[in-house]
Amino acid sequence: MEPEFSPAAETAPVASARVQRSNIWRLAIAQALAGANSVVAYATGAIVGSALAPSPILATLPLTIFVLGMALCTLPAGAIAGRYGRRAAFLSGAGAGVLAGLTAVVAVYVGGVTGFWLFCLSTFFGGAYAAVVLSFRFAAADAVAPERKAQALSLVMAGGVAAGVVGPQLVNWTMDLLPQPMFAATFYAQAAVAALSAVILLGVRLPKPTAQAQKGGRPLSLIVKQPRFIAAATCGAISYTLMNFLMTAAPLAMHMHGHSTASSNLGLQWHVIAMFAPSFFTGKLIARFGAERVMMVGLVLIGLSAAVGLGGMQVVHFWWTLILLGLGWNFGFLGASALVLECHSEAEKTRVQSANDFIVFGLMALGSFASGGILSAYGWSTVLWASFPPLAITVVALAVLQSRTKPAADATESAA
Repeated sequence: MEPEFSPAAETAPVASARVQRSNIWRLAIAQALAGANSVVAYATGAIVGSALAPSPILATLPLTIFVLGMALCTLPAGAIAGRYGRRAAFLSGAGAGVLAGLTAVVAVYVGGVTGFWLFCLSTFFGGAYAAVVLSFRFAAADAVAPERKAQALSLVMAGGVAAGVVGPQLVNWTMDLLPQPMFAATFYAQAAVAALSAVILLGVRLPKPTAQAQKGGRPLSLIVKQPRFIAAATCGAISYTLMNFLMTAAPLAMHMHGHSTASSNLGLQWHVIAMFAPSFFTGKLIARFGAERVMMVGLVLIGLSAAVGLGGMQVVHFWWTLILLGLGWNFGFLGASALVLECHSEAEKTRVQSANDFIVFGLMALGSFASGGILSAYGWSTVLWASFPPLAITVVALAVLQSRTKPAADATESAA
């Protein structure tokens, strides 16, 4: 059997400590600003969609288009980064973010059916921006020593903590600045935040792709067959899909069981904090215990969150479900992202990373479609029970990874 690729065989250029720190800080701040941009989309999407849609059944279509934009634009974003460099992809994404805000402004001024479809276009631009932002975590690992890659990736994701604070406040501060049309000032601010992100990203210094890197590397079809990649993509996809699946349904489920909007908003706030706050130390855990173990802990926490939800329908059950779900997502998704870094060479990185994100967010889009329908038809308990089969599949994938890689590692140690 052909041995699996090991990144240890290839040494990438390492930037100075000052450049590494600058890159991580800039990417983390840009992550926070872009996260706030996404919060605007989620906070306003259904409300504006309901006001403009020609039919009530289309009210949530703008949010669906946002998720589709994320899934469909991951591969093009990777192609731009592979040909022109990551900064070109970053600036293209920020440009899409500016278009998202400005197109939304036009949509609410135009109104009616035309305004609705313009608003759907704006959320697609927002999804394209979010797709590019996904690569920030991988970009942080560029030009960093191998032993610090997981920590760099994790620290950039920690920018999401600020997004959880800045995003809602951005909506609160601007929603009433212009009384008519609705959220016009918010969408102007959305465009301005994306433009500010572009300015910050101009200072990111990452190596540009060489001609050899653009043409080199193994075929993608061979790379994605690696047990390590299969486990990483499966865990990343399931962690993100279940997080979105349960998080989307939880506020409506709380409303259905008589709980206040304030209670659901507080639960979501702590959920977002739980998603990103552990990022300050998740990278260190990955470096010490390995990506596979951290991923397994994440899956266990997601399973525990569903089990807590099945324990009752009181506010405290929903809150702990959301908090444990956020923690599980952090360990599962960041562990999977770190494992992806072990699946490719420098020449292959943008293709492999964008393929991974395409799988993750393509599956998340399907989960987003299913969540509301299952909740409406079968109830919150069924939504929670539906989480367990995907978790079991992912645990099996991790077990296969360990069984395939341990003999290879033992053989390497014996040879040494």
